[in-house]
Amino acid sequence: MAHLLGGESLHLEFPTKVVFDSVSLGVDEGDRIGIVGRNGDGKSSLMAMLAGRLEPDAGRVTVRGGVTVGVLDQGDVLDDAETVGHAVVGDAAEHEWAGSARVRDVIAGLVADLPWDATLGTLSGGQRRRVALARLLADDWDVLALDEPTNHLDVEAIAWLAAHLKSRWAKNAGALLVVTHDRWFLDEVCTTTWEVHDRIVEPFEGGYAAYILQRVERDRQAAVIEQRRKNLATKELAWLRRGAPARTAKPKFRIDAANELIADVPEIRDKVQLQSLAVSRLGKDVVDLLDAGVTYPDPSTGSGTTVLHDVTWRIAPGERTGILGVNGAGKSTLLGLVAGTVEPTSGRVKRGKTVKVATLTQRMDELDEHLNDPVRVVISGLRTSYTIGAGSKATELTPGQLLERMGFSSAQLSTPVKDLSGGQQRRLQLLLILLDQPNVLILDEPTNDLDTDMLAAIEDLLDSWAGTLLVVSHDRYFLERVTDQQYAVLAGPDGAGRLRHLPGGIDEYLRLRELERTRGAQTGPRGQAAATPASAPALAGADLRAAQKELAAAERRIEKLTAQADAARTALADHDQSDYVGLGEKMKAIGELDAEIAALEERWFVLTELLG
Repeated sequence: MAHLLGGESLHLEFPTKVVFDSVSLGVDEGDRIGIVGRNGDGKSSLMAMLAGRLEPDAGRVTVRGGVTVGVLDQGDVLDDAETVGHAVVGDAAEHEWAGSARVRDVIAGLVADLPWDATLGTLSGGQRRRVALARLLADDWDVLALDEPTNHLDVEAIAWLAAHLKSRWAKNAGALLVVTHDRWFLDEVCTTTWEVHDRIVEPFEGGYAAYILQRVERDRQAAVIEQRRKNLATKELAWLRRGAPARTAKPKFRIDAANELIADVPEIRDKVQLQSLAVSRLGKDVVDLLDAGVTYPDPSTGSGTTVLHDVTWRIAPGERTGILGVNGAGKSTLLGLVAGTVEPTSGRVKRGKTVKVATLTQRMDELDEHLNDPVRVVISGLRTSYTIGAGSKATELTPGQLLERMGFSSAQLSTPVKDLSGGQQRRLQLLLILLDQPNVLILDEPTNDLDTDMLAAIEDLLDSWAGTLLVVSHDRYFLERVTDQQYAVLAGPDGAGRLRHLPGGIDEYLRLRELERTRGAQTGPRGQAAATPASAPALAGADLRAAQKELAAAERRIEKLTAQADAARTALADHDQSDYVGLGEKMKAIGELDAEIAALEERWFVLTELLG
């Protein structure tokens, strides 16, 4: 494989810190490199040096003649006055860019929902990020250097980007450098991982899962790496092997070695014990949404916009649920119903008497009153201890010990809150919420500004949290790691959001969204049939009546099975929590109901396509 670019004896330092000391590395054709490490250790600086955006203090970067490097920065460099279309394809005539399969794919994958003539100043942060990505990917590059490309992207856009990068070049052509904390993305796209730490860059074969295995092996052999970090990596490896086998079944991942390493590692969460403790803290009733709907009034029209409709969700004690949905689907409204900050305009919300809900928001409101206070002062007024785990595994930690567990050094205890990094403020915000001892915790995009090691630390802390956990996140790895099931807010025939359980997890959500898009392309506003494509089958006579009959039967069956599954989940709280066999049988029965519901809903989509 031909060499594309590289660095020789790179040295970089800032006034208070040496970042790299005599680092040498290279990028060859076919390389797909993920760059990981703690925040502040130099990931973005390394990429900037290799991409020619930052001059090293010593050493040199060499680029083979004719090699082009495309760069996506973390910052927004778009011109507010530019239009979406001009930003993506420049001055190229339509017949020129429309003739490129790559450009058509990029437009369809990232900006198809944006008005082509809209100015960038009118777009949201997430929309601008997609335009910036589309502009870069529409051009031809030998090397792509992407700094946090998944920031502000939803699960669908991240899945599209991963698929695009995997097929953009031939196997042994082009090269990719990517800095990201999105571990699913690293595993899906990268074949090599560079870990940046302690002034060096250490290479590992494979994506994130393989990197974790090799790092555990390195830590065990060296026996000098801090014990805490080693334990977290080992625990995460156990989850990767037990909870996500498809992700680690690649030939390069040494499965036998992984199994040997985790032989004495217990399951990451004692679900039965945690649920038992949750029941004792919450009782049988948590929050029940019963045929709940929310319509926001529109004074200009005198009517309103229905965001959620006919939502029934009985949240169980100890439940750990991830919520998916596109921006604007109604996820925040749904969580507002649970938290009590939004009142239903139809149906009702029933709350248990002992329920105490706390929400980790994206705004970090909890820190506003403490901005000028040192961290030590902030935690001194809180409770003196915090219990993690349940039963015989319960452990009491002081707030200081909890801070240390979440990556704060003793020196940082004297730092004013306003001078902490975004990731440190995020962790302190979570600490303040946990020390308030809620029994229902809502996390709204909790992974922002956190590196992979800190994400692992927070996941470890949540593993021992005995309560009901609801999570909204575009970080697929985090969502799958800390929750046991997922739901989605999907648009119904009237456009309003409805809650749907996803037995098949995020993969099922992506399939359903694709079906939604396909159906939307064939229907007009509010579900009216659009012009029928030539390929769409036409139904008439007996076939039409049979399809209508099957559709009605499927709807009745879905409603009946959904009620049975909800009742079965509620009944779990009444079951003897020490009866592991009985609980397992009940969970299996619920899984079978969910699977049948999923199959019927897939058929429902097909039938609605046929009937228009």
